[in-house]
Amino acid sequence: MTYSMGKIEDSLDAAFANAVSKPMPKSIGARVRFLLSKEKTDNPAEAARLLAEKLGCHQRTVERYRDDQVKKPKPDMAGKIEDLTRQLWQPKVRADRAKKAATITGIRVALRGRFGFTAAPGTTNDPRQRRITRTLPPEYAQALFNARQAGASEDDLGQILADGLAEVYFTDGGTRAPGLAVTLDDLDYLTVQY
Repeated sequence: MTYSMGKIEDSLDAAFANAVSKPMPKSIGARVRFLLSKEKTDNPAEAARLLAEKLGCHQRTVERYRDDQVKKPKPDMAGKIEDLTRQLWQPKVRADRAKKAATITGIRVALRGRFGFTAAPGTTNDPRQRRITRTLPPEYAQALFNARQAGASEDDLGQILADGLAEVYFTDGGTRAPGLAVTLDDLDYLTVQY
């Protein structure tokens, strides 16, 4: 199998980050105020100092962002603020949605990749590229989440994905192509939603 580094991992992480009930703050000032509220201190100066350490900048810089004195930070700093905000934004909502996906609803995947097959001779097509959008059952969502959490390789994650698609797409829940084994040999793109 050939994947770009972390393509499946990145898609799972993006799905988790986007499983929120309301969008995160858009302006730098609002994001910094949110981040300051997450610091475990009632002292505003101490909170600004702690956040400045996390962002790798000066305390006064954080205070300028907070007070909307600086609205357009340098791109690398804006990226750090966005990443930290995304990480801390609605963790309980995201965890609840991931749990629901792994136990009740499953996950929706949209991808384009080259699929290979192993089956009895004359029962299947040669490997070819396909664009597929399907909902994988909860057990495959749970397997992907567990494997991702355990640090599984992209190849292992790809095989779980291929197994799920074999069930819901290629064998149609076991109603056709019995014994078909599917491999995901090349992945162009993947989006995951739950």
